[in-house]
Amino acid sequence: MKKLLALLILPVLLYTCVIPAAVAASGMGNDVTFDTLLSDLMTAYEANARIDADTAILNDDIARSVAAHWKKVYLSDYRLYLYGQDDPAELPITGKHAFVVLGYELKNGEMTNELKGRCDAAAAAAKAFPDSILVCSGGATGGNNPHGNTEAGLMKKYLVNQCGIAEERIFTDKKAMTTAENAVNTLAILRKQGVETMTIVTSSYHQRWGQVLYNAMAARYRQAYGYSVEIIGNYCYDIEPSNPMFLADASIALSQLKKILAQNLTGK
Repeated sequence: MKKLLALLILPVLLYTCVIPAAVAASGMGNDVTFDTLLSDLMTAYEANARIDADTAILNDDIARSVAAHWKKVYLSDYRLYLYGQDDPAELPITGKHAFVVLGYELKNGEMTNELKGRCDAAAAAAKAFPDSILVCSGGATGGNNPHGNTEAGLMKKYLVNQCGIAEERIFTDKKAMTTAENAVNTLAILRKQGVETMTIVTSSYHQRWGQVLYNAMAARYRQAYGYSVEIIGNYCYDIEPSNPMFLADASIALSQLKKILAQNLTGK
């Protein structure tokens, strides 16, 4: 099912977003562009392909970073650390660190059990590493949300009131409506706070997808501003997706990756 959904989505994502010249220029004279690389990433996910050749031709730091992290999380035996099964104290936390907690669509303006599960996982990890900050990301989602509640706002309240996490440790992005926007918005917060390393906390099916986007945005910040932040770990609320389309997480990640690469950086 996952492969079928991926193959259905792939033709659409290849034509949805144009990579700007500033990002893609390195490969334009060789008939290999970032679009070529993204196409081959998906092909490799199904049956090995030309990723290394693409990155060699592009000769671009962002391309190398995108390809390397894709191979790490999708083409190798990448371990997911699971809340309730793996001790969060085992996470490889180093440097000035943040747990980045990704939101999930609200139902009638309130948190779902899945979103609470992500917060429970984040709280367990945060208690194991009391010097780390938390960044919660998610906007006012859901079709019936008359009070405009945001995922990040409710997550912070839950972490403080239900999980006992100190309010001053928690930073919020209340605007993101997609995983790509999570990455765009929270990178600015991480940079402002001088964070050096991050661990992404989300549902197990969403972890690899989220990492691909955060890694790409981190590569763009490194190139544009000289600011480096590294994804050093993951912690997951283990659950099957309620929407079967999310089984095609690799295809969705690539579609949103094109938007990350095309995103204008504000310099904030």
